Amino acid sequence: MKRLVAPDPYTEAGWRRSCFTVIFGYDTRAGRAFDVVLIVAILVSVAVALLDSIEHLHQRYGRLFLAIEWGFTLAFTAEYLLRLLIVKHTLRYARSFYGIIDLLALLPTYFTLLFPGAHALVVLRVLRILRIFQILHLNRYILETGLLLDTLQRSWRRIVIFLLAILAIVTIFGAVMFLVEGREHGFTSIPVAMYWAVVTVGTVGFGDIAPATPLGRLIASLLILIGYGIIVVPAGMIRTRFGLDYALVRRGAQVVETPIQRGRPAPTPAMPDGVEILSGLGAGDVLVQP
Repeated sequence: MKRLVAPDPYTEAGWRRSCFTVIFGYDTRAGRAFDVVLIVAILVSVAVALLDSIEHLHQRYGRLFLAIEWGFTLAFTAEYLLRLLIVKHTLRYARSFYGIIDLLALLPTYFTLLFPGAHALVVLRVLRILRIFQILHLNRYILETGLLLDTLQRSWRRIVIFLLAILAIVTIFGAVMFLVEGREHGFTSIPVAMYWAVVTVGTVGFGDIAPATPLGRLIASLLILIGYGIIVVPAGMIRTRFGLDYALVRRGAQVVETPIQRGRPAPTPAMPDGVEILSGLGAGDVLVQP
C-alpha cells in the first residue's frame, strides 16, 4: 500500500518544504485551493479533448482546442517537474502510483508530435481525479485501493496460470472449430477461429462469426458453459484473498509474503513470538504478524 502513500518531504525548512505543503498537502487552505484548481483544470482539459473529437466542432474550433490543450499540457508538465523537485526521494515518487499517473497524463500530447491522433488519449488525465480521495479525507477507500493492488500483486502466479489455461482452451477450441466449420463458414484460419473462441468464452458473442453446422453449434454451446465457469475462478481467487487481507489489516496485523525457493516448496521459517502462518495457504502466501 506504500504506492498510494504521500511522498516524504524535505526535513529542512525552505522553498521545497513550503511548496510541498501546498502541492501535496490538503489540510491547509492553500493546499485545498491548489487541489481544487488542479481538479478543475483536469476536468476542463478532458472536456476539451472530448469536444475536439466531435467532427463539426473540430473543424470550427480545432485551432483553439489545440492551443488550449498545449497550454494545459505545459502547465501540467511544469507541475510534474515541480513535484519531482520538492519530494525527498524523486525516483520513488516517479515510480509510485500517483507519479506514474501524472506522467501518463502528459505523454499523449507530446506523442501527437510523432503519432497524429494520439491526443485522444488525453482523457487519461481523468485518472488524476483520484486525488480527490485525499482532499475529501476518504482515506478508507485509499486503504482499500492499496489492498486491492497488493492482492493482485500477491496473486500474480495464480493469475498467470489461469491465463495460460485460458490460452490453451482457446487454442484447442479454435483449431477444432477450424476443422469442423472450415473456411466456407467464416473460420478462414486458426487465428480467426481463436478470435471466435475468445469472444465465445467471454460470453460476449459479437455475431460476426457463428457456427453453422450442428457439431459446431454443440461445441460452441460447450465453450459458452466453460466460459461461465471460468468467470468464477479469478473473481473467487481475488475476492477471497482481498477479504482475507482486509480482515487482517482491520485487526492490525501485518501481511507479508513467505519466501519461495525455485523448484521446491518454501521451508517453514522460524516463527517469532506472536507470528503464525495461515493454514491452507501455500508458498508465497501470507504471514500474520500482529
